[in-house]
Amino acid sequence: MSGATAPYPSSVPVGVDPNRASIARVYDAALNGKDNYEIDRQVLAQVRTVAPQVNDLAWANRDFLIRSCRFLAMQAGIDQFLDLGSGLPTAENTHQVVQRVNPEARVVYADNDPVVLAHGRALLEENAQTHLVEADIFDPPRVLENELVRKELDFSRPIALFQIGTLHHYLGDDAPELMRAYVDALPSGSYVAIAHFFDPEKPELSELARQMEEKFVHSPMGSGRFRTRAEIQAMFPGLEMVEPGLVLCDDWWPDGPRIQPLNAVRQCIVGGVGRKP
Repeated sequence: MSGATAPYPSSVPVGVDPNRASIARVYDAALNGKDNYEIDRQVLAQVRTVAPQVNDLAWANRDFLIRSCRFLAMQAGIDQFLDLGSGLPTAENTHQVVQRVNPEARVVYADNDPVVLAHGRALLEENAQTHLVEADIFDPPRVLENELVRKELDFSRPIALFQIGTLHHYLGDDAPELMRAYVDALPSGSYVAIAHFFDPEKPELSELARQMEEKFVHSPMGSGRFRTRAEIQAMFPGLEMVEPGLVLCDDWWPDGPRIQPLNAVRQCIVGGVGRKP
């Protein structure tokens, strides 16, 4: 990838060190999981001082993943998925959602966190349609040239590529270029789904976004960037956005009517799905 930035802390695997926070474990803690340490919970506690409902970032992200999976498997007819930064296994993972629609759907997860790899491989031992590869998702050539990725996914047919809840941990300014490397490798008819921390550029909400970013970046996790709509939209290079476009995660084809208004935290994460012509 030309113009690539220097590595960032988020691209270096933390492993099982209980003295270092892990993106995957912090996310697990936000979803009330059990695969996390006190250091991971401290990250959320730190952000909670400015955003008491910070866990809603993870829930909005997870719900968007589930709805986009259903759309791509049911409506778009996609049967191949490359999920980047899979994280620790929780309920309703990508393969569970899409294989409920199409049992023959193939899913390849990519991650470089040793804890994620250990948990994931144990979970997927008996699922012949689903695989997990060790790779830095912020290094597109390493992922795209991976032997197992090339073996399990047919790059002559449409593929759905996910960067859901991942790119805000990439601190470089060349995220659009990073995504272009992925998009260029995908065949026509493929889809890209992204969910990303969001700066709404409205006085009170923007201030909240900046406060959360400050806490995340200076926490033991060391990353969590809130980008503007224009910055996030640039991560869909040359793609045709599926309606309703890049919107709040909760507004992307919600499952039912909204009874309660969205809190401020839920207005600071957006998602979208784009199709490659």
